[in-house]
Amino acid sequence: MNGPSSDLNRGNHRGSGENGANGIASVRNLPSTTLTLQLQLRAMLEDIPYIGEMFALAAPITWSFAVILFRRTGEVVPPVALTTFKTFLVLPLFAITVLITGDSLGLGDASWNEVFLLLVSGALGLGVSDLLFFYTLNRVGAALESILNTAYSPTIIVLSVLFLGETLGPIQVLGVGLILGAVLAVGWMKGTPEQSLTRRDLWIGIALGTTTALTQGVSVVTVKPLLERSPLMWANWWRLLGGILSLPLLLIVFPRGSWGFRKLADRHIWRVMLPGSILGTYVSLVVWLAGMKYAQASVAAALNQTATLFTFILAVILLGEPATRIRIAGLAVGFAGVMLVTFG
Repeated sequence: MNGPSSDLNRGNHRGSGENGANGIASVRNLPSTTLTLQLQLRAMLEDIPYIGEMFALAAPITWSFAVILFRRTGEVVPPVALTTFKTFLVLPLFAITVLITGDSLGLGDASWNEVFLLLVSGALGLGVSDLLFFYTLNRVGAALESILNTAYSPTIIVLSVLFLGETLGPIQVLGVGLILGAVLAVGWMKGTPEQSLTRRDLWIGIALGTTTALTQGVSVVTVKPLLERSPLMWANWWRLLGGILSLPLLLIVFPRGSWGFRKLADRHIWRVMLPGSILGTYVSLVVWLAGMKYAQASVAAALNQTATLFTFILAVILLGEPATRIRIAGLAVGFAGVMLVTFG
């Protein structure tokens, strides 16, 4: 899931800013009244000072609050049920947003092979990866998950080097080393007094967290060339459909007893599950896309990376998770590594 702090579509702000060929075609086909309202809204936003930076900062903040709500939700609702709930919940919201922004819900100028790649990307990134993210969060807590989450950026870089022919500089190599050190250090960290974490729990959490980063990374790298020439809202719409299509396969893989759909009937948990799903799967993504559109990519990327810090801080304040020296050190090392990987 990794939310707005992820590098999904990083460097693809050109397609978002210009809406790509598909986006332009869809805008031209809109009714004149709708098109006029869109143009007025865009002009209004562009006149607001630092609007892009505000959107880019709002993305990690909303995602971090969502992580805290997901952590509370996970105390009652198992990952399979939660993944299913949040995916189906945001589908109509995202469809409305795609139409409002002038993008298309159809194929546009894309081929079926390109759409198939987006569906596979969504199945991995919004289906499998989100499910593993919830298992990780339930296993180790929000603060330690925020440290494990730093493994995402080097995963993207390494996969891009291996499969897309991109290069990795010496500073980025150092950043990858720092992140790996921070991730492995989680194995020697302790949980809260209420949640005693054994060494086995921690290493299972590391395995889950790194697998989450790997599946997220593969889901992005497989479609990165396509994303660079496609409207972001349109591409993410098809990825969301891919996430939904992956759910039946996940139900086959995981035993029926672990699904936990009956837990969704507990209306008390909706007080955290509903806002968490909307914030984490819809709001954070929309404001992240807006940040990439209205701010410089380098500025937006730097602000997006603060999700790691916000999540850790909120976990300490709102969940009472400990801020021990080793946790703070691990967070600092991991965050420094992310900065080196991102800007090295």
